[in-house]
Amino acid sequence: MARDRSLDIAVTGVSGRFPGSADLAGWWEALKAGRVLTTRYDRQGLVTAGVPEHLVDDPDFVPVHGHLDDADRFENALFRISPREAEMMDPQLRLMLECAWTALEDAAVDPLGSRTRTGVYASASASGYLHRMIAGGLLDDLTIEDALHGAAPDFLASLISYKLNLTGPALAVQTACSSSLVALHLAVQALLNGECDQALVVASGMAYPQAGHLRVSGGIHSASGHCRPFDESADGVVAGSGVGCVVLRRLDDALAEGPEPYGVLLGTGVNNDGAAKAGYYAPSAGGQQAAIRAALDAADVDGASIGYLETHGTGTAIGDPIEWSAASAAFREAGARPGQIAVGALKANTGHLDNAAGLAGLIKALLVVRDGVVPPLAGFTRLNPLLESEGSPLHVPTRAAPWTGPEPRRAGVSSFGVGGTNVHVLVEAPPVRATRPGEEGAPPAEHLIVLSAADGAALDRSAERLGRHLTAHAPRTADVARTLATGRAALGERLAVTGRTPAEVAERLARGAGVVRGSRPVHGPAPLVLAFPGQGSQRPGMARPFAEALPGFPAALADCLASFEPELARVLGSALDDPDFPEAELARTCLAQPALFAVEYAAATALRGLGVVPAAVVGHSLGEITAACVAGVLEPADAARLVALRGRLMQDCTPGAMLALGCGESETRELIRASGLAVEPAAFNSPAASVVAGSHEAVAAFESWLAGRVHARRLRTSHAFHSALIEPAVAPLGEELSRIAVRSPELPWATTDGRLVLPGEGVDPYGFAERARGTVRFAQALDALAAHLPGAIVLEVGPGRALSALADAADLTAVPLASGGGTPGTVREVLTGLGTLWTLGQPVALDALCATGEPIRLPGYPCAGPRRIAPEAAARPAGAGRAPAGVPAPDPAPAPASVPAPVPGQAEAGAAAGPVPVPVGDAVPPADPALLLPRLWHELLGHEELTDEADFFLLGGDSLLVTRLARKLHTELGVKVPIRGLLLGRTLGGQIELVRGLLGPVPEPAAAAG
Repeated sequence: MARDRSLDIAVTGVSGRFPGSADLAGWWEALKAGRVLTTRYDRQGLVTAGVPEHLVDDPDFVPVHGHLDDADRFENALFRISPREAEMMDPQLRLMLECAWTALEDAAVDPLGSRTRTGVYASASASGYLHRMIAGGLLDDLTIEDALHGAAPDFLASLISYKLNLTGPALAVQTACSSSLVALHLAVQALLNGECDQALVVASGMAYPQAGHLRVSGGIHSASGHCRPFDESADGVVAGSGVGCVVLRRLDDALAEGPEPYGVLLGTGVNNDGAAKAGYYAPSAGGQQAAIRAALDAADVDGASIGYLETHGTGTAIGDPIEWSAASAAFREAGARPGQIAVGALKANTGHLDNAAGLAGLIKALLVVRDGVVPPLAGFTRLNPLLESEGSPLHVPTRAAPWTGPEPRRAGVSSFGVGGTNVHVLVEAPPVRATRPGEEGAPPAEHLIVLSAADGAALDRSAERLGRHLTAHAPRTADVARTLATGRAALGERLAVTGRTPAEVAERLARGAGVVRGSRPVHGPAPLVLAFPGQGSQRPGMARPFAEALPGFPAALADCLASFEPELARVLGSALDDPDFPEAELARTCLAQPALFAVEYAAATALRGLGVVPAAVVGHSLGEITAACVAGVLEPADAARLVALRGRLMQDCTPGAMLALGCGESETRELIRASGLAVEPAAFNSPAASVVAGSHEAVAAFESWLAGRVHARRLRTSHAFHSALIEPAVAPLGEELSRIAVRSPELPWATTDGRLVLPGEGVDPYGFAERARGTVRFAQALDALAAHLPGAIVLEVGPGRALSALADAADLTAVPLASGGGTPGTVREVLTGLGTLWTLGQPVALDALCATGEPIRLPGYPCAGPRRIAPEAAARPAGAGRAPAGVPAPDPAPAPASVPAPVPGQAEAGAAAGPVPVPVGDAVPPADPALLLPRLWHELLGHEELTDEADFFLLGGDSLLVTRLARKLHTELGVKVPIRGLLLGRTLGGQIELVRGLLGPVPEPAAAAG
C-alpha cells in the first residue's frame, strides 16, 4: 500500500555559509571530492585575531578550525540596520539574517513581501562576540542592553521575523549540538498543526574569534587537528564555523507553486536520554536508537528503504562506537540488510559546526538524495576496530559513487546534543514533476527582466552573477522573468533589461546595451503624469506592441472601438493591428484622430490595471481629449463620439501645412512679424520649440524666408491645425459639446491652453472647441504641472517620444512608453518603458507581465557587505580587559579613538568622545545643536556623512534609539527633549530646530568691566 503523503514536508529553499567554499555548489563539489575543509592557522594570524600569545604557544594548543571566510562582513543596508547597530550585533545573527534572506530567494519567495504565514525556528552557539565586548569593560549599561539584543539567544528568531516581516511563530531553540534539527522538528510540527504555512529553520555555530582549541587529555578535542569519524585513527573532534537555513512547506503546497523541492522530510523523532547513562555529558545508545525508531515510525517507512545515513560523527573514542552501535541496531531491527546504508559524517570535512551541525548535515543529505551521489567519508583509512561490522547495515564509502541503495532515494540524519537531546530526520528525493508542455516552433517572446539591490555595487554583482547563470544553465526566459519579478524584494537600486533568450539577456547585461537603471525615491514614488500625444504620431499597426506587452490592453481597446460607428471601428481595428495598412490612409485626420484616441485610452486603462495610477494628466492637441477622459471629465463613449466628429470636421477644413521651429515664443512671434507672411503660431511646446501653421503657400514662403535663421522642419500633417484654417470646425464642435455631459476632473488636468484644472473645479464644455483652434501652450502646461507636482515623472502614453523630448526640455523626468512609434521591435520598447518606470520606484505590477513563467532557482543576493566589528570587540592590548572564565582571553589592541577608555565619574562610562556636558546658564552658552546632534547621531547610528535631510529611521534608528538620543541630549544640554518631538522631527534638520526651540535664544556674552 502506498504511503500517505499528506504529512510530508518539502524543503523548498536552502542557503548556507560553510568552511572552504564560496557557495553551496562549490561546497557540494568539495564534499563529493572528499576534501578536508578545515584550516590550520599560523601563529601571527591567531595573535592578530586576539588569541593570547600564551595560549598560542601552549604545546597543547591545536591551531585548527573549520574557518568561515568573511564572517565579519554584513550587508547591513539590506536589512535597514545602521552601521553602529550592525557592529553591536553578533556576527552569527548577522549571517543568519543573510542566510534567511537568500534561502527565501532560493525558494523563489520575496523575503520582504511573502504573503504566506511564515514561522522562524532559530538556533545559535553561545556568543563569544558578546563575551568579548562585556569583558573589555567599555560598554555602558545602555550599550550592554543593545549588545544583548544583538547576541542573546532570546532575540534570534524574533529579530529575523521583524527584519523580514514574517508573521508566524518565532522560536529560539537551544539544545546544544542538536539544536538545529530540533528546531526543524518543531517547524515540521508547526506546519502539520497549521500554526504556519511556511517555516524558516536557521542556525549558526561560530566561534569568535575563529581559532583552534586547547587539547585536554581524555577530552573530546583532537590532538592531531583531524576529525576522523569511525576511523581507527580517530582522536577527537575539531570545531568549525558555519551558518545554514532551509525553507519548509507542506508538500502539496510546494508542488502547487514554487521551484522543484530539494527533497521531502518524511518524519522526525526527538527524545532525551534522561539519567540512563554514565553522566550528563555522555551519549546513550538507547536514546539514539529510540530517536531513529521514532523517526521511522513517524515516516511510516522501514529500514529496508534507507540507503544513506548522515551521522553525528564526532570522531571521539566514546561517541563513535555508541553511535555506530545504536544506528546499526535501529536500522537492522527495522529491516535493513547488512552493508545497505552508506555512512557520511560532515565533521570530517568542515569540523563540528556546533548548533548548526545538524542543519548542515541535513543539507548535505538532501543533496545526496537529490543528485543520487554518495560522497566519501573525508580522510577515512580503516574502520575503527571497536565498531561492530559483522552484520551491520552500515558501511563507510571511500570514494564518490552513484546511488546504489533502494529507490526512492531515502536518507537519515542524526544529531545528538550534549545533555542527551537526540533527534533523527528522514528525507527522500524530490518527486519527479510532470514535464511541462514544450514551446517548440513558437518564436521566443520578449520578456522584462528586473533586478534590485540595496546599493549600486551589489546591483552590479547581481547582474554579473545572473548573466553567468543564464549563460551556464540557459533557463526559460519566461521563468527568469517570473522568478525575479515575484520572488525577490524590490529594493532601492534597480535595473531592468529585456530579452527573448537567456543568451540575449546575458549579453545585454554584460555590455550594458538596453539596460535601464534607476533608484526608488526614499520617501515613496514620485507623482506620475500621463501625457497623451496628438496627431502626427500615428503609425499603422501601432496597437500591436501594446497588445503584446500590456495585459488588459486588447480588451480595453475592443471596448473603446465598440464606442465608434461599426464601419469606422472596423477600419480602425485593421489600421491599428496591421503594420502594412496604408500609411497615407491612416494619416487622414478623420482616421488618425480616433485611432490615436483608441490606442491612448486603452493603454491608459491597461496601465491602471498594472498599478500605474496617474497623479495628473496632460495632452497635446487631440491628446487633451484622451487626458480629459482619463481624468473623468468625459465619459469614454462621449469622448469617442467627440473625437470622431473632430476628425471629420477637421478633415473637411481647407488643407494647410505646419512647420516646427527651434525657438521659443518671443522669437517665433518676432520672426512671423518680420516675415510679413500669413502664418500664425500653432504651438509653443518648450522654450526652444514652437510650431507655425498656415496655407501651403504661406508656410512654404515662410520656410524659404527663414533661410537658416533657425532650425525648421516640416511636420507630417495634411492641415494647419490650431490656425484660422480650422475655424470652420469650431462651431459644429461646440454644438456637439452642448449635448455631452462634462464633469469636474477627478485628478489634476492640464489643458492645451496651459491651464491646470484641479479636482472640483468647473469645466467649460465649449473650451474643447475653442482649444481645437487656439494656440497650444504645452510648455506652460508642463510648467503648471511641475509647480503643482514637484519631482513628477511624465509618462508618454502613445506611439513616439515627441512629448518626452518636450518634458526633458522642461527639466522633468520623461519616460516614453513606445519610443519607436510603432516600428518593428516596439514590444521591447513598451517593456523597457515599464521597466524604466519600475526602476524609478513606480508601483508596476510586474507579476502580471510574466504570467507564463514559473518560479525557478536563480542566484540570490550577492552579500559582500563591509566588515563590521565593534571597537569594544576588537583585539586589545594585554591588560586592557578581562576575559570571562572559560573563554580564551583575547590579545587586545588599543581601542579606537572614537571609543576612549572610561573616564572616572563620567555620566556614561565609555561614551564616545565628545564635548564634556556644559551647564546651561548666563556664563557658559549651551552647545550648538547643529554640532551636537550630528555627533550624537554618529554615536548611535554610525553614519559618517549626514545632511539636514537625513532621516533617523531610514538610517536604521528606532524608538529605542530615540530614547537613547533624548537621554544623551538631556545629559549634554540639561534640557528634557520630548520623545514625541524627536519622533515627529525625524530628520536631522528637524531635530536641530526642535532642540534650538527648547534652548531658546543663546545669551550674548557679558561685556568686560571697564
